[in-house]
Amino acid sequence: MDPAPARSTGVNEAIVEPGVALGVTTEEAESFEALYRRTFPRVYAYAASLVRERAAAEDVTALAFERAYRKRNRFRPARGTREAWLFGIARNAALDELRKRKRRASLEAEPEDLATPDFDGHVDSALRRATVRAALAQLDARERELVALKFMAGLSNAEIARVLGISESNAGTKLHRTVNKLREACDERA
Repeated sequence: MDPAPARSTGVNEAIVEPGVALGVTTEEAESFEALYRRTFPRVYAYAASLVRERAAAEDVTALAFERAYRKRNRFRPARGTREAWLFGIARNAALDELRKRKRRASLEAEPEDLATPDFDGHVDSALRRATVRAALAQLDARERELVALKFMAGLSNAEIARVLGISESNAGTKLHRTVNKLREACDERA
């Protein structure tokens, strides 16, 4: 029988590989990091489209990734992609936030777009964005969620179906109808 290892007395001796103390292999940590880096902007955009406040979207995004990390061993590839699984978690975190605040998301307070500053030369695109915003405001919450999952999160119809718990054909049909409704509302405003 091997003798018991001596106890460490120094703080530096307690430093281990990232995640090892949590029972995570380096490969799992790197895999989750890759998922995080690949999906963070889309998860944030999706959360922002649901909660409509920058600070709340940041909190929801952080909570979603925290939950996903803690539950990473519960992911089952047979049930869908990692991204669909992650967006399901993000959806639940956003809905928890909305329930906590006892209000539904509205598109009237869209977060400002920091990526493209609004110069005078961009009036046409600003008008188009305002038209789309107004048309989105006419949709009900479920329709806005479909639009957010497809265009903000960039999910496929199959992934949207898994997130919402509906069939893929149903997701495609609802999305098609919603986009047509959105297109008609934009045409009316133009």
